[in-house]
Amino acid sequence: MKKASMILSHLSSQPQFKSLKRQECYQKFIDLLSPKWQKAVAFVYIKDATLFIAVTHPGFKMELNYNRDLLKSLLTELNKHDEACKMMQAEKVVVFHSKYYAMPQEKVSYVSVPHYHERAKGNFETPSDRELKEKFERIKAIVTCNQ
Repeated sequence: MKKASMILSHLSSQPQFKSLKRQECYQKFIDLLSPKWQKAVAFVYIKDATLFIAVTHPGFKMELNYNRDLLKSLLTELNKHDEACKMMQAEKVVVFHSKYYAMPQEKVSYVSVPHYHERAKGNFETPSDRELKEKFERIKAIVTCNQ
C-alpha cells in the first residue's frame, strides 16, 4: 500500500511538476524570515538570477531594501543546507509592492448554542398535589438560580 507522501514525492519528481518543487523552496525561504517579514511578503520568485520579493505594504519595501544582504545570505544558506533548493541562486534582490496577493482569511466562529437571559421570575402558584408541588419547587429553584 502506497502512502500519500510517497505518491506526492513521486509526482513532484516528474518534469512537468518541477514548479511544485520551486514553490516548496520559495515557501522554505519565506519561513526562514522573521515572523514580521513573513507577514509582509506576499510572494517570492526567481527569474534570470534575480530574486523578486513582493510585499503587501510599501513600508515593508523600504525595510526589506535596507536588508538586501540579509536576504541574499538567507538564500545562499538555504542553497547550502537543502539539496532540493540548489537551483535557487540569485545575484540581485528586487523588492516591490504588489496589490495582488492572497489575504489570509480569518475564520469567524459562531456559537452554536444561543444564550438568552432568563425571563421567568419564578413567581407562580404551586398546586396542592404533593408530587406536582415537589416538581414545581424544583423548577422554581432552577429559575431563581438562572437569574
